[in-house]
Order: sequence, then structure tokens, then C-alpha cells
Amino acid sequence: MQRFAVLAAAWLVVTTAAFAQDNPAATSSPRKGKDGQPEAGWMKRHEGFVAIAKKGDVDLLFVGDSITDGWRNQKAWKHFESFKPANFGIGGDRTEHVLWRLQNGELDNIKPKAMVLMIGTNNVGANKAEQISEGIEAIVKHVRKTSPDTKILLLAVFPRGEKAEKNAAREKINTINKTIAKLDDGKNVKYLDIGDRFLKDNGALTKDIMPDFLHLSGAGYEIWAQAILPAVTETVGKK
Repeated sequence: MQRFAVLAAAWLVVTTAAFAQDNPAATSSPRKGKDGQPEAGWMKRHEGFVAIAKKGDVDLLFVGDSITDGWRNQKAWKHFESFKPANFGIGGDRTEHVLWRLQNGELDNIKPKAMVLMIGTNNVGANKAEQISEGIEAIVKHVRKTSPDTKILLLAVFPRGEKAEKNAAREKINTINKTIAKLDDGKNVKYLDIGDRFLKDNGALTKDIMPDFLHLSGAGYEIWAQAILPAVTETVGKK
């Protein structure tokens, strides 16, 4: 029996390692440069977020990549200022980077009432849809384990590319969103797809909403704010 337990443990280690190799999107990792070492600028920003977390007093936490990072200096941010918000978005981040950041200090000493999570678009070129979905699920599971009282507002990955037709990235994103929608448990995780609000009737994106067909303009951030304000207000409460 003891030998069986040892063999079972060894098998678990091997299969876990194999899974990590097969799915880098769900494997916690810092951003690395060409030398294989963590990027200095990225680490500096992460450490800044850790410092914010150590101070505490954060009720609303935004987490993600450059699209989330872009909330800085946006007029639409005014809608959230009364909710004790913090923005932990870093341009270029993938699911594995966000997972690493949250595992390494960015949730220390804070238990946000709500987290707005939108991540995955930077994985689209390198990972399969199911891998990206698993990466997002790994983040959600970590937050639920680390801060079980935090309500997660899980946003669908935003559409990208000017037109909907013959758009491989949009197709992959649609598959990701259909999968992560299942993470909505009706209690602790709320899935919300606001992508259609950025689109014209024919599914196209315009430069007045997404100038590069990926990142939002000020008008785009206002649309985002109005789309999630009801859920944020319900979760965090009016101040």
C-alpha cells in the first residue's frame, strides 16, 4: 500500500509537469526577457502593485493586460473612484503572468469586495482556445481560494480586428468566451459579455471606439464603465 502511494505521488508530479508543458497559458510564470530572466520593468510594476496591496483598503480591483491598464488617466474612471478602486493591469500580460502576479503578493493584505477580470487576448496568437480558457479558469480558482469573499466579475475577452468576417482571432475569442461563461456559478463568479456594445450592427469595430481595433478610446472606456457599473454597485455598494 505504501509503495502504491509513492507511485501515485510520483505519477501526479509527472502528469502535473506534463500539463504545465502542454499548457503554458495555465502555468504561473513571470514575464521574461530574451535572457530568460524576469523583465525588470514588469517586475517593478508588479512590486508597485504589491506595495498597494500591503497598504490595504481596496474594495474594487481591476486585473488584466493593457486594456485594463488603459483605465489610467481615462475620464470614465471617475465612475469608480468612490469604490476604493485599484488597477492592476499591465500591458502585454497573458494569463500565466496574471496568475503569477496574484500568487506572488498582489492579493496580500487585501480582500476586495469585487474583482473585474479580463485577460486572454495576448494569448490568442500563441495558445489554443482551450488552453487560454484553462488559464483564465486557473486565475479564477486562485482568487476563489485566496480571497473567497471576493466576487469576481469575469468579463468576456473583448472582440478584436476591424471586421468579423474571416477573423481567426475573433473565432478563437468566441470559443474562449463560450467556455469561460461556464465559470459563472450564480453566486461568487459573474460572467458578463459586453463585447457587442463596442460593435456596429455588422459586427465591425470602428476607430472611434478602438483606434487600433484592439485598445479602447475614451469613448470605449465610457461604454465599458456604463456596462459594468450596475454589477459593481450591486457588489461593492454605493459610497
